[in-house]
Amino acid sequence: MSDHSDPKPFKERRKQPLRTAAYICVANYLADLDGHAPGNLHDMMVGELEHGLFTAVLEHTRGNQSKAAELLGINRSTLRKKLRTHGLLN
Repeated sequence: MSDHSDPKPFKERRKQPLRTAAYICVANYLADLDGHAPGNLHDMMVGELEHGLFTAVLEHTRGNQSKAAELLGINRSTLRKKLRTHGLLN
């Protein structure tokens, strides 16, 4: 996800593994740094991925956290904790 407020800056419909999309995003991010070293890249990427993941899953389940947790394979309290962390809990 970008810094833009729109959670869907583009619609990816290629039949490629998610790891390919992740690779492309990270490679582009690193290229955009133009030689500057990123700090704490792992935590930043996991946070960005989780934010997008939870946003999309909640949209898919129409905000139903129980269904979202089930779809994600985590319990509802873990989901709520992560939603709070990402500022996604109303």
